[in-house]
Amino acid sequence: MSASPDLPVSSPCIGLCRLGSDGLCEGCLRSGPEIGAWSRMDEVQRRYLMEDVLQQRQSQRQAFMQRLRERSELERVLHPLRHPPREQGWNRDELSDLLLPDRRPAEAAVLVGLVPRGDGTRVLLTLRTDGLRHHGGQVSFPGGRVEASDRGVLGAALRESDEEIALPLHQVAPLGYLDPLLTISGFRITPVVAAIDPDFNPRPEPGEVAQVFEVPLDYLMEPSRLRSIDMDYRGRTRTVLEYDWPGQRIWGATAAILYNLRRRLEEGA
Repeated sequence: MSASPDLPVSSPCIGLCRLGSDGLCEGCLRSGPEIGAWSRMDEVQRRYLMEDVLQQRQSQRQAFMQRLRERSELERVLHPLRHPPREQGWNRDELSDLLLPDRRPAEAAVLVGLVPRGDGTRVLLTLRTDGLRHHGGQVSFPGGRVEASDRGVLGAALRESDEEIALPLHQVAPLGYLDPLLTISGFRITPVVAAIDPDFNPRPEPGEVAQVFEVPLDYLMEPSRLRSIDMDYRGRTRTVLEYDWPGQRIWGATAAILYNLRRRLEEGA
């Protein structure tokens, strides 16, 4: 059975198109010959490869992903990797009086890393080095601006995570996207949610990251842990979100991304 010319060809491609040392694409895990023959396959052959062969390869390569107890639920509520969200930002209305109408936000991406531990899933966070132009000294996810050389927001999140904390591709398994978030500093951030190998040993880039630490996901998903505070910004009162965590203040865009994760899990339950 051939695919109808009016229908898109099924594909596992997530835009991270680069062959690894094992000859498999680091994004979709297809071999070079499989990629080359893909357009000539019928839909039954493509579905078999996507739902059986590639799933098995992923399980073998990234066994740590199977230990993430929230995996199935996350994959159900997140935007799929093949379709990055196009919305301007779920918080746009809150910032309507702070954004310049004729200025397009710069695209950025962050990695919301979930580490499966014996005592439960933990969220990997960084403390940014003081003196950085954007959000210096604040708790953040690894990430940054999308560059022209990146394969979209997914490629940017993975590249930045490698540069900031030395996270290699074989120790991260992307699961999907949260909703984009706008910031008053002029960015549209797309969060990439991913499982991270618990054997990963971060090596912070000292010019960007002062510290890497983990917080239990259950703590951050508990509504009572999140509070709203009023701040003065350019003479205006603005409400921001904030978590208290021993020794750290998790607030602003990072807290808002975690709030969005909680809401998607609640709404998908």
